[in-house]
Amino acid sequence: MKVLVVGSTGIIGRAVVGALSGSHQVIGASRSGQPRADLEEPASLEALFEAVKDLDAVVCCAAGGPLVALESVTVEEITAGMRGKLLGQVALAQRAMRHLRHGGSVTLTGGTFAAPLPGGSLGALINTGLEGFVRNAAGEIGRELRINLISPGWIKETLRSMGADDSEGTPVADVAQAYVSAVEGTMQGQTLRP
Repeated sequence: MKVLVVGSTGIIGRAVVGALSGSHQVIGASRSGQPRADLEEPASLEALFEAVKDLDAVVCCAAGGPLVALESVTVEEITAGMRGKLLGQVALAQRAMRHLRHGGSVTLTGGTFAAPLPGGSLGALINTGLEGFVRNAAGEIGRELRINLISPGWIKETLRSMGADDSEGTPVADVAQAYVSAVEGTMQGQTLRP
């Protein structure tokens, strides 16, 4: 398969590219690389699909969001937080669905945590929205296209890089295998939690 990985230079993106490269033709895209993709710039997504053709799968590992205090976050900060991870991934999925080969797949990235997280209310809003979007979009898309969401939670390597206890994190290699399962499998409208 020919697979586009958006966010290919991050911790998860690099692992996903590595996990898929043995069996598939993988093209990595990022904000600073070529081809370029920025979830906050719709024009870059249009240019991306003009540059990269005949795709079987699109995987988005580019999504991130800030932790913000609920009592002090502004509407502008909420809107900015939603722009990339929620609205950007929705825009990417819409464009991907128009350009994928018959039977192709889109895999997005969420991240809802099992327990409340200080500063995590905006993230919970965005990630729950992504889950609902994927579940419903699965019933709307045609041409036997599939869409799924990976909700990795904390990544062991990310926690370690932050100087935090990494015992509750999932190794990035295990997370990457969830993306491989979404690309190669038959699931539809699912949220995978490695």
